[in-house]
Amino acid sequence: MPFPNARSCLVTESIKDVFKGIVGSYGKVKGAPAFIAFIGNIDSDSVQEEVGYTGEGVILEATALGLNTCWVAGFFKPESVTSLVEIKSNERVLAVTPVGYARRFESLEEKLMTGFGRTHRRGPISRLISSLTQDSFPEWIRATIQAARLAPSAVNRQPWGFDVQDDSITVYVRTGGPEFTVSKRLDCGIAMLHIEVAALNCGVRGDWQFLKAPQVARFSTSA
Repeated sequence: MPFPNARSCLVTESIKDVFKGIVGSYGKVKGAPAFIAFIGNIDSDSVQEEVGYTGEGVILEATALGLNTCWVAGFFKPESVTSLVEIKSNERVLAVTPVGYARRFESLEEKLMTGFGRTHRRGPISRLISSLTQDSFPEWIRATIQAARLAPSAVNRQPWGFDVQDDSITVYVRTGGPEFTVSKRLDCGIAMLHIEVAALNCGVRGDWQFLKAPQVARFSTSA
């Protein structure tokens, strides 16, 4: 893992009491054979973004393997999770993801809930960026912003903004309002992972520097 204050733990036993209520656009999680807990060191100022980045990497890798997953940060039972994983005194489970194969046929309840919660709409790129105009974007920046725009977030709130320069992208928290029990900085950490993967796909490498709120982190290209 690139960040020291975040880790993941796979659990394959006694998970039936972990999830509760409605979960995102997926309705209810039922019958998942396993879940992955995303755990952070709460003494770190950047723990939320580190967990978001790390967790999204795990989720994308599981998806690439043909597994079905989804972010669950507000609808799981922390006490159930902590009884199943080894947690240090300075650690906290910030989110989990069920892991398994989706059923081919949905019940009426699941179809209704999935339709109710769809979160495919995304805000326009022009509303998310500052500094450089889109016409002057290098190709790698164009690709990374588009990838970050498609990142998942709690209730599809898309709380991120991007300060774009020729050789860097700074992620910051763009919106105010309630947290919905999930940190906006965790969402921004998910977007960070999308930025880095898209940049690598364009042949561009860089490093992250964590920043003070409301900024989150800056991705600067390697010299």
